[in-house]
Amino acid sequence: MENQQIKQAGLKVTLPRVKILRILESSDQRHLSAEDVYKELLSNGEEIGLATVYRVLTQFEGAGLVCRQHFESGQSVFELNRGGHHDHLVCVKCGKVVEFVDEVIEQRQRRAAQELGFAVADHSLVIYGVCNACAEDQQDQD
Repeated sequence: MENQQIKQAGLKVTLPRVKILRILESSDQRHLSAEDVYKELLSNGEEIGLATVYRVLTQFEGAGLVCRQHFESGQSVFELNRGGHHDHLVCVKCGKVVEFVDEVIEQRQRRAAQELGFAVADHSLVIYGVCNACAEDQQDQD
């Protein structure tokens, strides 16, 4: 399956590309940094350098296979482009990322853009807060 996805994206099928795409597809986490991918490769005994991981992820982004997100931590994370827009909730304590879709929010954003004379090309909404687990941990410490 990976080979076909890579070819359809207009990229040559190489071992690093296949292995990196496989990690993105099989990971329990949907948002991985280049370092996360690199560590997973190392734990699998793969000898693919960090620079190669960055290069492949950038190529995947250019080909539309992945989307890059820049959360407040300053670190880029990548997620497979599965189509369909979604927004993100990010915990400021542990970094947990939760995806959500809310059509009311989407309609309000489109209306605001239209009222202000903007044609929306793309948008990203990230809401920062504290997840339930971190809030409970904080309550336990108090």
